[in-house]
Amino acid sequence: MRYSRREFSQLALKGLSIAAVDACAATRVFAAGKPDSKIHGVQLGLITGFSYHNMPNDAESVLQYMVRDGINATEMQTPTHEDWAGAPKAPPRPYPEHVGGQQVREAPRPPLTPAQLAARKAYAEEMTRWRTSMSMSKYVELRRMYNDAGVSFYAFKLPLEMRMPDAEFDYAFTAAKTLGCSHFTMEMPDNNPDLTARIGKFAEKHQLRVGYHAHLQATPTTWDVAMSQSLMNCINLDIGHYVAAGNRDTVAFIRKNHARIVSLHIKDRKYPENGGRNVPWGEGDTPIKEVLQLVKRERYPFPCTIELEYVAPDGSDSEEEIVKCLAYARAALA
Repeated sequence: MRYSRREFSQLALKGLSIAAVDACAATRVFAAGKPDSKIHGVQLGLITGFSYHNMPNDAESVLQYMVRDGINATEMQTPTHEDWAGAPKAPPRPYPEHVGGQQVREAPRPPLTPAQLAARKAYAEEMTRWRTSMSMSKYVELRRMYNDAGVSFYAFKLPLEMRMPDAEFDYAFTAAKTLGCSHFTMEMPDNNPDLTARIGKFAEKHQLRVGYHAHLQATPTTWDVAMSQSLMNCINLDIGHYVAAGNRDTVAFIRKNHARIVSLHIKDRKYPENGGRNVPWGEGDTPIKEVLQLVKRERYPFPCTIELEYVAPDGSDSEEEIVKCLAYARAALA
């Protein structure tokens, strides 16, 4: 069945589950011409390559998906951008992506064997050597390839650790700026104020803000220490994780902290008493529509990043689900 853009938005606004919308029709609607996912002043983007589950995640493939899915901006996380630039390959590590049929990134990983620990240590040392000697020309080339196709970078995600030398911190911020990013992102370190203080100093040096991303440790005060250490230490708020952690003040938190938010991650999750699961958009407890309307109404400048974490239902795949998420967001912003 073929829908016009207006008809597609009206279907979503009538309260249909995102899973009930024809994904093929959605792809046809939004893939014409160069991608454009800035809606009423709100930049909708996508975190890549994680969101394209079980699909090739190399930089060329990700760009192809984004263009045909109508998404014109991205937060790209390692290893996609570093693989493009020729980084050493990471050794495999067990990662329980699914528990009881649901993708649960917070599930504990199996402990590493001594051999695996040795391999990870050797890999980290090899990555440090590569990062501190590689040419930024590869990132210039990557940016040009994406920009020529109508896609821009707004965030570069990579984990920074205390063991890393200063030159590796400089690499991370220089790479982000070379790609044209407005900010850098990483996971919030647990109980490590020395690390966030050090990162803040490098952020000041490079004049590029850092957005810390929290999972189920998120509370209204999770970012307070880091933000007190530097004006460049900021928030990358995942509204799905925030809800699954049991917080009820998502909209109020954004309103209060908007000046220190560099980007949002958008997903739908249940409250913990309802299971905390990742679910198709519109089926959980996360106030996605209210958040997007707030960003639109207040003209907040930060991008809203689609992050696909729920498992695609039978007969679909991650790309079709991303297109549905984009359609849901468009309808919410109508």
